[in-house]
Amino acid sequence: MRTRAHGYPRVVPEPGTSFEQLTESMKRAAAALRDAGVPFLLGGGLALWAHGAPPSTHDIDFYILREDAERAAAALAEAGMRIEQPPEDWLVKAYDGDVLIDLIFEPTSGPVTREVIERGHELEVLALRLRVARPEDVIVAKLCALTEHEPDFSRLLEVARALREQVDWDEVRARTGESPFGRAFFVIAEGLGIVAEGRPG
Repeated sequence: MRTRAHGYPRVVPEPGTSFEQLTESMKRAAAALRDAGVPFLLGGGLALWAHGAPPSTHDIDFYILREDAERAAAALAEAGMRIEQPPEDWLVKAYDGDVLIDLIFEPTSGPVTREVIERGHELEVLALRLRVARPEDVIVAKLCALTEHEPDFSRLLEVARALREQVDWDEVRARTGESPFGRAFFVIAEGLGIVAEGRPG
C-alpha cells in the first residue's frame, strides 16, 4: 500500500487561500461519498498534487461509476452542497459554496470502471486516507481533453517534471498515441529533457 509519493515539494499556501478552500471542500465531499458507500477516486489536479505535483487551485474532480452518479449526487446534497445537472452526459457538478466539484464518470480517456477505481493508490491526503487516481490515468485524461482551441501544455509539463520518476511514460505514450496533442506533448517533453525519448516501434 502506498502512503506517500515523492516528487515536487508539497508547499501548501497559507490558510484563507483558494487552495485551502479547495482542500477543505475535497475532504468534506470525500467523507460524504465514503459514508454513503460510493466507490470513488480523487482525480484531476488534486490527484496529481497528492502524488507530489505542484498545488492545483482550479476545481475538484472525483471519478465515480456512471451507475453511482445519482447516489453520489445525493450524498453531496445531504452534506449541504448544491447539485447541478449539466447538459454534458459525462459528469455531475456540485458546489460547496463557491468551490466546484465535478463527479466524473466518463472522462475523455474513457469510462470510469471498477478496474480504474481499484488500481488507484491509497494515500493519506491532509490526514484523510482515500483512494487517488494513478498519475498515468490523470495525465492521459488531461492530454485527451486538449483541443485546438485550448492547447495549453504548461500545467502538464510542470506535472511531468515533478512526477517524471513515478510515471510509466510508455503507458501514457501508448494510450495517447492517436491524439495529435499526445504526440505533441512528448515531442516537447522529450525536447526539454523531462521525459526520455520513446523506443522506436
